[in-house]
Formats: sequence, C-alpha cells, structure tokens
Amino acid sequence: MADVFEKNRATSSDEAAKIVPRAEFRVFGQGVIETVRAHMYNGKTVLFQARRMPPETYFLSVHTNDANVKVRDGLLDIKLKVAETDEGYEIFQPAGKFKFPVGRADLTTILSHLKVDMALEQETYSIERFVEMARAHPSLRVVLVEKMRYGFTVDGIICEYAQVWFNGALMETACAESEDYAGMHQVIEGLGIAGLPNTNYLRAAKRVVGLV
Repeated sequence: MADVFEKNRATSSDEAAKIVPRAEFRVFGQGVIETVRAHMYNGKTVLFQARRMPPETYFLSVHTNDANVKVRDGLLDIKLKVAETDEGYEIFQPAGKFKFPVGRADLTTILSHLKVDMALEQETYSIERFVEMARAHPSLRVVLVEKMRYGFTVDGIICEYAQVWFNGALMETACAESEDYAGMHQVIEGLGIAGLPNTNYLRAAKRVVGLV
C-alpha cells in the first residue's frame, strides 16, 4: 500500500506519467472532522501518524479547475484532472515535480495547463520570481495553504481528515482515495460524508479567496 505521507521528491514529466493515479472524493465544511471521527471505526481501521505538512503555495487560475499547481518543499508540483468516474470521483494524474530554478520550457507547459499567457524571457526562474509574476497576473491568485493531516485506512481504502488554512482561514476536510471505486463508495458512506459535495482543493481555495 502506498504511504500517504510519502517523501516529496523531484519527478520528471515522463516519470509522473507512469504513476497510476487514484480517484479521490473530498469534502470541506465545518463539523466534518467530528463526523469522520464518530464513524471511522465502522470498518477495519488502521491509523497513520498525524503530520503537519510543510506550507504549500497554490496557483489558482480563473480559467480552469483541472490543473493543480503548487509549490511544496521547494518543488513546483503539477497534477492534471484526466477523468471523472461514474460515481463522480475525480482522477488527477501527476504531471511532474520540478526543482527550482525551473526552466522556461517546463514553465511554459505548466502555464498552458493553467490556461494563462505570461511573457517568459529568462532561461530559468527562481521560486521567488515565479511567485512574483503570478501575483501580478490578472488571471492568477496565489494562496498559502497549511495542513494538519490525520491519515488512516478503512478496509484498505486510504482516507484522511485534516484542518486546512487557506491564507489563514480555517476549514475542515476529509477524503477517501483508491482505484477500488466500489470500496470507496462503501467507506464514504460509512464515514458519514457521502451527502456532501465532492470538492477538490482548487475549488475550496477559490471559494475562500472569492475566485468563483
């Protein structure tokens, strides 16, 4: 089983394309954590160590919710929504984790997924320079995201609940992810969150910063 807190490392686009993505169902809202804690032992539950994640910088585009672009641990990380299951679960395919300074070609590709144009005159870009350019772009928003995550599995399905701060605004979230959609459905029902809308990080962050 994959480690839900796997060490972050640089990954090329070709390497990322070989990763088999898991479908995800995620919810946000007040009282989510209390609900999950009350129901998480309905199946065979295995707990993972809680972890405060390193701060992440998300880059939100007004033009798309299909490109998850962020910086974590000094890496520019991109995942692309490639499918949605019949159950409405979303599948994001990893598309690479790039060390700074990031080359112009890689940055051009990432900006194309965000569906924004940006003049790139340098051969490479530091993290500070990229954040500065993103803040100045009218179609982008830069959001600081901090997370306190509690990972576990129920009947082999990877789950978590977490406290998340978007630019300092606190929200609660929970999710289940797997290649086993039938198993996911059972676990989501068992956790008591099936009635909440499936909302990924991009949409949740956009609501907080008013980018909807």
